[in-house]
Amino acid sequence: MSLPIETTGTPINGYAPDFELPGVDADVHHLARYLEKYRAIAVIFMCNHCPYVQLYLDRLKELQAEFQDRNVTLIGINANDANQHPDDSFENMKIFAANNQLNFPYIRDVAQDVAESFGASKTPEVFLLDRDGRLRYKGLIDDSADDRTAVQVSYLQSAIGQLLNDEPVEPSSTEAIGCSIKWRE
Repeated sequence: MSLPIETTGTPINGYAPDFELPGVDADVHHLARYLEKYRAIAVIFMCNHCPYVQLYLDRLKELQAEFQDRNVTLIGINANDANQHPDDSFENMKIFAANNQLNFPYIRDVAQDVAESFGASKTPEVFLLDRDGRLRYKGLIDDSADDRTAVQVSYLQSAIGQLLNDEPVEPSSTEAIGCSIKWRE
């Protein structure tokens, strides 16, 4: 007899945890404010130093540009412990955002409770929310981190499109790949 696998975090169709976190733009970012304004919100747990995040940065900026006129936004959240990984400090996030010309908010989860509540484990890992704050897709951005020309399935782009067309999001989850979130010891 096998025991059920214990899962933590927000289940598909469950309500995402609200947050109020500082951004590199000197504003405080509150999920409830985004829900008032946007039809879809893609929360991406990311960081400054992960090579997978580096591979996906241009694709993320392109997705933001593609969907910004359709009431969709991406939000990058860095939850890595800056004590173990000084590259991920808030000051370095500001430099990273400027150097990479991010066109979406980049915010800091110092306490790591938002990442834990979502159930994030990797960078980058996507959590797509509908306008009610319900999780509709989580996992990969697409199926080819290493080579953007080899992408067969753009999971996030497809999920956003399905959500905007009031269609069921399929698949609703994929297994994210990337670096592990650096939890405090």
